[in-house]
Amino acid sequence: MIQTEDKNSLLRNDVKKLGNILGEILVHHGGISLFNKVEEIREMTKDLRKNYNEEAYNKLKEKINSLEAPTRQNVIRAFSIYFHLVNIAEQNHRIRRRRQYQLEEDHVVQPVSIESAVLSMKEHNYDRDVIQKVLNDLSIELIITAHPTEAAKRTILEIQKRISDILKQFDNPILTKREKLSLEESLFNEVTALWQTDELRHRKPTVIDEVKNGLYYFDETLFDVLPEIHQELEDQLDSYFPNSEWKVPNFLHFGSWIGGDRDGNPNVTPEITWETLRLQRKLALKKYKQAIVDLMRKFSQSTSRVTISEDLISSVEDEERIFLKKGETWPVDSEIYRRKFAIMQKRIKYVGQSTEIGYSHAEELLDDLKMIHKSAQNHQSSHHKLKSLEKLMRQVELFGFHLATLDIRNHSGEHESAIAEILKSVNITDDYSALPEDEKINILNDVLQDPRPVMLFHGDYSRETQEVIKVFQMIKEAHEEFGSRSIQVYLVSMTQSASDLLEVLVLAKEAGIYRLHADGYVESGLHVAPLLETIDDLVAGAEIMKQLFQMDVYRNHLEERGNHQEIMLGYSDGSKDGGTLTANWKLFKAQQEIHDMAKEFNVRLKFFHGRGGSLGRGGGPLNRSILSQPVETLGDGVKITEQGEVLSSRYLLQDIAYRNLEQASSALLEASAKVAGSNDHDHFREKSWELAMEDISKVSLEKYQSLVFGDQDFLTYFKQTTPLRELAALNIGSRPMKRKGSERFEDLRAIPWVFAWTQCRQNLPAWYAAGSGLQAFVSKEKENLSLLQTMYQQWPFFEVTINNLQMALLKADLTTAKEYINLIEDKAIGDRIFGNITEEYHRTREVLLQITGNNELLDHTPNIQESFHRRNPYVDPLNFLQVDLIQKMRSLDEEDPQMEELLTEVLLTISGVAAGLLNTG
Repeated sequence: MIQTEDKNSLLRNDVKKLGNILGEILVHHGGISLFNKVEEIREMTKDLRKNYNEEAYNKLKEKINSLEAPTRQNVIRAFSIYFHLVNIAEQNHRIRRRRQYQLEEDHVVQPVSIESAVLSMKEHNYDRDVIQKVLNDLSIELIITAHPTEAAKRTILEIQKRISDILKQFDNPILTKREKLSLEESLFNEVTALWQTDELRHRKPTVIDEVKNGLYYFDETLFDVLPEIHQELEDQLDSYFPNSEWKVPNFLHFGSWIGGDRDGNPNVTPEITWETLRLQRKLALKKYKQAIVDLMRKFSQSTSRVTISEDLISSVEDEERIFLKKGETWPVDSEIYRRKFAIMQKRIKYVGQSTEIGYSHAEELLDDLKMIHKSAQNHQSSHHKLKSLEKLMRQVELFGFHLATLDIRNHSGEHESAIAEILKSVNITDDYSALPEDEKINILNDVLQDPRPVMLFHGDYSRETQEVIKVFQMIKEAHEEFGSRSIQVYLVSMTQSASDLLEVLVLAKEAGIYRLHADGYVESGLHVAPLLETIDDLVAGAEIMKQLFQMDVYRNHLEERGNHQEIMLGYSDGSKDGGTLTANWKLFKAQQEIHDMAKEFNVRLKFFHGRGGSLGRGGGPLNRSILSQPVETLGDGVKITEQGEVLSSRYLLQDIAYRNLEQASSALLEASAKVAGSNDHDHFREKSWELAMEDISKVSLEKYQSLVFGDQDFLTYFKQTTPLRELAALNIGSRPMKRKGSERFEDLRAIPWVFAWTQCRQNLPAWYAAGSGLQAFVSKEKENLSLLQTMYQQWPFFEVTINNLQMALLKADLTTAKEYINLIEDKAIGDRIFGNITEEYHRTREVLLQITGNNELLDHTPNIQESFHRRNPYVDPLNFLQVDLIQKMRSLDEEDPQMEELLTEVLLTISGVAAGLLNTG
C-alpha cells in the first residue's frame, strides 16, 4: 500500500495545482498587484502560525485593514475560493484513498467498510440465524432537511462537482499527453468560472427552491448509491458465507423534511407540501423511465434464441391491446422483453394522469419487473446475477412513486390552539388551553373513543386553525394520491406532555386518517412522534411516553402501527439550553430510560436523532454518531437528520456518498451483530462510567448556565461580538432566524446561535463548560483520571464525546476570537466574558490531553489535524476583514450609500469562513 506520507503528498500536489491556477486567475483579473497582496497576506499568516509575535501580528492586521474597495473584495474572494478548492482536493483525496485499498494486490480490507463488518461477523463465528436476524432488524433512515447552514449556492456546488470530476481523471495512470493537456485546460476554465460566479444569493430561497435543491442529491447520487450499498452487502455475504442463501432487506432509506417542516416557517403551506410530493414523484418516474430505456438496450433476447416464460408472453399480448395504440408497440415481435418494456414506459408516463393506463401504485411496476426477472433467470447462468435489472427492482422497492417519505413537523402550541378552538365551538370546554394536564387527557381520550366527529364542517374557525386542519386533510389526500409511504410520520416540536401527542391524534381523526369503527376496530395511518428538545423534556421523556403507553386508546393506535413508536431527540436546543456535554449525556440517558420502559409494553422504538452539521448541534462523522448511542437501542433502527452543508459535503459526489453510507452501514451492522450475539448489554459499559458522567454533567451544566443564563451581560456580548445580525442577510434559507420575531434568547434558533459563534472563532456551543465538568471530576479522586482514560478507550459514547470536543477546540482560535471583542460597545463586558471563555478553553484543552494521552489535540487522527493546520492560516485574514468591515458597517446610518457594499463584503467573509471551517451550522 502507498505510504501515508506519499498519499498526503498527492493531496498537497492537488492543492498546489489548484492554488497555482487561482494565482494565474488573480493576475489576469486583478493584475500583479492583487496577486502580490494576496500572496503577502498569505505568507504573513503562515509565518504567524509558525512563529507568533506581537509585532508581526499587528503588521498583518494593519496590512489587512488598509485594504480598500474594490481590492478588498477581491482579496476576500481569493481566500474564500481557495477554501472551496481545498475542500474539493480533500474530497478527491478521500476517493483516491478508497481506490488505493481496492487496488491492493495483497487484499487489504478497508476499515469501516461493509466488507470489514461482514469479515468481523465471520471471525466471531456468528450463527447464520443471528446474522439474518441482524439483517432483518437493520434500519438506517437519513432525513434531508432545509435547515439554513449551507452558505454555498447550487451553482457553486455544481462547479465544485465538475472540478472534482476533472481532478479524479488526473489519477489515471495511462493518460496521454494530449488528454492531460485537455484536462488542464478544462480545470483552468472551471476554476475561472468559480472566480467569475457570484457566491451570494440575491434573494432568499423559496421553499420550492429548497425542495429542488434536495431533489438534486437524489438525482445526482442517492438514487444510484442506495441500491449499490445493498448490493455490496449481498456480495460480501455471498463471498464470506458462500454456502448460505441471504436476503438483504431494504435497510437504508432517505426521507425528507423539505416542504413538510412547518415549525416556525409560515412559508410551508399545505399547497407547498402537495407540490413537494408532486415534484418528488416526477423525479422518481423520470429515473424509472431512464432505467427502462437502458434495460431495453440490454434485453434484446429473441424467442428464436431463448425460452421466455409463458406468463410474460401472455401479459405482453394482453397489455399491448389494453394500453398501447397502433404504432406504440415494439416493432420486433420476437423481442418479448422489449415489448414488455415499451408497455411499462407507457404506464409510467401516465402515473398520476390516468388511472386506466398508468400504474396505480409502485408495487404494480415491481410485479412487472419481477416477472421479467423470473423469466430471464431461466436463460441466465446460475453463477451470475442480472444486476442491472435487480438494481431497478431495488430502486422501486426503496423509492416507490414517492421517492422519499416526507415527514410533517409542527409546534405543539399550534395544535393546542386549534384543538382549543374546535372544542369550544362544540361546547366541550370553553378554555382547553387553561386546563390541567389530566383534564386535557380525559377530554382527548373521550373524543378519540367516540366515532363521531367534533369538528364543524363549516365552523367559523380562525385562519390559523383552518391552516392546521388543512394540513391533516392534505395528508389524507396525499395517502390516496401518492400512497401511504408518502407521509408516514407527524412530528410534534416542543413536546412537553402526553396531551401534545393526543391532540395530533384527534386532528388526524377529524381528517379521517385515524378512524374508530363502531365495532371497536381502529385504523391509524400516521405515526405520531414527539420531539424532545430541552434538557427538562429529555429528562421527562420516559414518563410522558409511559403515560401514553398505559392508555388503551393510544395502545390501539400503536397496535395498528405495528407497535412501533418513533421518538425524535433534539440536539440543538438541548445543547443551547445546557451545553454540549450535558445535552449529549441527557440524550444518552433519555434513550436508555425510554427504551427500557417501552420494552415493558412490548413497544419497538426508533430514535430519530435531530443532529446538525456542527459539533455544537450534535454533528460529527455519521458512523461515529451511530456508535455513540446506547447499544441496546441500535437493534430498533436509527434515524438521523442530514442538513445544510452536510448534504453537499457527503452527497454531492457519488464516491463520497457511497463511502459515507458504507461507513454508516458498516458501523450499525457490526454494532448490531455484537449486541445480537450477547444477552448482557450491561457489559458494554460499567455502572461506574455512568455515575462519572452524572457527576461531570452536573458540574458542566452549572458552569454553562452560570454564563449563558446567569450573566446579565451575556446576551449583549453574544449579539455584539458575533456577526449574528449580519447573518440574517445571507439568504441561505426560507425559514426566519427567530421564532415569532422575538428578541428573547429562548426564541433564537439554534442554527444562527451556532453559526455566529463559529464565525467569530469562539465556537462556544461545541465545547464550553465541558472542561469544568471533566476537571472537577479528575480533581475529586486521584484514580478518576485513570477511570476517564479507561472510558475513553472502551466506551464509544465517551470516546466520540471527547474526540468531538478536541475537534471543537481545534476549530476555535482565541487569538483571532479576541479581535471580535472590538465590536462590543462596553469593553469591560467584553474583556470579562472573553476572559471567562479563555480560562475555560485552556482548562478544557488541558484535561482533554490528559484523558487522551495526546501531546496535541487530535494526534490520533493526523489527516484531520493536518487539514485544520492547512486551513487555519487562510481563515485568519477573513476573520480580520470581517471584524473591520462590521465595525465600519455598524458605525454608519442604515441609509448610508456605503452600507450595501460593506454588507456584501461582510457576507463574503461569512461565506469564506464557513467554507474554511466546514460544518459551521
